[in-house]
Amino acid sequence: MNNPISSVPLLDLKAQYATLKKEIEPVVLEVCASQYFIGGPKLKDFEKNVAEYCQAKYALGVSSGTDALILALMALDIKPDDEVIVPVYSFFATAGCVSRLNAKPVFVDIDPVTYNIDSSRIEKAITSKTKAIIPVHLYGQLANMEEIKRIAQKHNLFIIEDAAQAIGSADDKGRRAGTFGDIGCFSFFPSKNLGGFGDGGLVTTDDEGLFNKMDYLKNHGANPKYYHKMIGGNFRLDALQAAVLDIKLKYLDSWTEGRQKNAEYYTSEIEKRNLSKFVTVPAKTDGFRHIYNQYIIRGKDRDGLLNHLKSRNIGCEIYYPVTFNNQECFSYLGYESGDFPEAEKAASETLAIPIYPELSFDQKNYILDSIQEFYL
Repeated sequence: MNNPISSVPLLDLKAQYATLKKEIEPVVLEVCASQYFIGGPKLKDFEKNVAEYCQAKYALGVSSGTDALILALMALDIKPDDEVIVPVYSFFATAGCVSRLNAKPVFVDIDPVTYNIDSSRIEKAITSKTKAIIPVHLYGQLANMEEIKRIAQKHNLFIIEDAAQAIGSADDKGRRAGTFGDIGCFSFFPSKNLGGFGDGGLVTTDDEGLFNKMDYLKNHGANPKYYHKMIGGNFRLDALQAAVLDIKLKYLDSWTEGRQKNAEYYTSEIEKRNLSKFVTVPAKTDGFRHIYNQYIIRGKDRDGLLNHLKSRNIGCEIYYPVTFNNQECFSYLGYESGDFPEAEKAASETLAIPIYPELSFDQKNYILDSIQEFYL
């Protein structure tokens, strides 16, 4: 390889911060000077702006993407022994939050192309105890929400969208993640496309009643202060995070365009370099807006490729190596290895490579050269 680059991180947040430092630091100091850390105008401004961005009537900043899911489940009165359908392949919180409320997560296999829940398998998982479906818009592309909505309406089920990786993702009609179901849940973990300076999350809804209920629940169920008609939790997003996120929100579309261009380059180069017989690139549903929170490839001898890329100092990661049915903590549900073949196959074959918008031409080619070196 004749490339001046010798390493590429999976994500370079320092590169992003360098472009925003002069804008962010004065606002952080402004919050510090005000000593207004919980609630206040910075939070309200962000909630207004992010609701508009997501095309939702209401948005509430919360303490994390995980807490967004818990808050949504609580607001919809999910009780012990209720069943909630979730994809078997996702970040742990999707299923873990259901179990934390002593409800039962019911697993469904994934579509092998998009990695999202296979909507054709959902109805078989519905029982008299089913109360909700949590589709995940994995890696930044919407699940098949039209079909999921049809099923939910037919069986009178709630929909909680796990859009932790999908802020700004849209379908072919321009409808954005977090607006198809009863409640949308987002994460602002620093590695997300819109990431904070720590933990943070968001819930969205078009239902005024749910909005008001979640607003109370996120603050211990208090309405007014010290008077509690319901038991909630401490799910608040602090003002510092809101201030930082509100600045970053203005740049989110340009960052998404950068990710999309990087994805297009990878995909075209993998074809040009005759690597497509070894590597499968991410599929994009026609007309949908894929924001590429991750760029996921499937490769022959995935673990060998992983080790090779790491030996070349290229950041890469397996999302996710263990499906829920194979997690020890869910053994009580009675699932077995092999019950969800598409998800388990994806867990053994997929690998994320760097896709962040600040990637240089040389960095992308160094990654491609290294993949080519491994296979050819």
